[in-house]
Amino acid sequence: MTEIYKLTATELAPLIETRKISPVEVTTSIMERIERLDSTVNAYITTLPELANQQAKNAEAEIMNGRYKGPLHGIPIGIKDNKYTKGTLTTGGSALLKQFVPDYDATVVKKLLCAGGIMTGKLNMHEFGGGITNTNPAYGNARNPWNLEHSPGGSSGGSGAALAAGLVTLTTGTDTFGSIRVPAAMCGIYGLKPTYGLVSSYGVAPLAWSLDHIGPMARSVSDLAIMLNEMVGYDPNDPGSIKAPKPDYKEKLVKDMKGLKIGVPTLFLQGLEPDVEMKFKEALSYLNSLGVHIIQLDIPELELATFANYVITTGEASSYHYERLQQNNEGFADDVRIFFQTGIVTDTPQYVRAQQARRVVANAVKQTFEQVDILAGPTIPIAAPKFQEDIVPFNIEITKKCMPFTAPANVSGNPALSIPVGLSSKGLPIGMQIIGKHLDEKLLLQVGALWDN
Repeated sequence: MTEIYKLTATELAPLIETRKISPVEVTTSIMERIERLDSTVNAYITTLPELANQQAKNAEAEIMNGRYKGPLHGIPIGIKDNKYTKGTLTTGGSALLKQFVPDYDATVVKKLLCAGGIMTGKLNMHEFGGGITNTNPAYGNARNPWNLEHSPGGSSGGSGAALAAGLVTLTTGTDTFGSIRVPAAMCGIYGLKPTYGLVSSYGVAPLAWSLDHIGPMARSVSDLAIMLNEMVGYDPNDPGSIKAPKPDYKEKLVKDMKGLKIGVPTLFLQGLEPDVEMKFKEALSYLNSLGVHIIQLDIPELELATFANYVITTGEASSYHYERLQQNNEGFADDVRIFFQTGIVTDTPQYVRAQQARRVVANAVKQTFEQVDILAGPTIPIAAPKFQEDIVPFNIEITKKCMPFTAPANVSGNPALSIPVGLSSKGLPIGMQIIGKHLDEKLLLQVGALWDN
């Protein structure tokens, strides 16, 4: 039998349901692997062996008594450390919150635990979500399991690294300018940024309120679907939450793609590393062989997305952290402090212009979907970069390269999925991003399932 830590939730669920394997066995396997390897990978800020073991025992008792809750019951789940967890340290990846213990669970955490998930711990992240490399002076850099000298991406870097190293079965992420999709691409796993407001952000420390998305990360598309089934739903505690139909995302993931129209914006073909370009073209060729129509598109409005995303994010982040920046700005990591301070000097006209640019991008994307069913491009134009000693220029460089690819789906609020499509010549993962119409997560998962084997 395959080692337990390598199994996906989709593979584990029927074994747990039929009592061929117990939640305690699964959790023990994961926690032992964390104990052996996480000192090297550094995917976790806080591990919770005692809590996880108790939750696993509770799950086992429930299942033995005929109270099986569904495919998340007894499955180990790592929680990104910007999501509030009652009675458990929640740092946001920052030394400023090194003693913060919330008295309630974030809505998404509550939903996953109520579905029977086992919380293994709180995952490493770029401080307050303010970067996409997961450099973290306070808790140490999360490392890319494919090459420990390289970044796992961020800000959900611990989430991606834990999955790639087999230190957990499922993880959660957040995405404001790429923070689910970047680590998914760099770590060779699947990451979904859902439609804005589809998953509640209540109890999640914000980076930018109007751009934050909460989503699942996993080693298979079917696992994403299982998680999404539990994560979605209107939440009156979240002003951005939307009321939307709730399909079964796991149902009918296998779909005939003949006749599907996929648009490739020319912006997503610029500045690619040769390996990224090659793997993306191979992915398009595969889709074409299935009868998918590939259409190259010029959408000049997408070039406004980086400006809009950057100004709105820094403006809203500096507002949330305003008192901290005034009273203890040295408490932030250098790169995050500079990033947030940029927002303080942003004036109202610039913020309004950024919001206007956001509307232009959103309208252009909406109009494009009158011609095609999906947009596609490399998730980011690079493979995972090697960590650099000076984190400020390193983070600026990587952000400048990646934001043109990730920002459009954030400012438009459209769902976007990163799919692993191969390895670079140096053995580092490469991702392809597909973007769908609002609330079209099901179609993205069906396309992503073509690589899920």
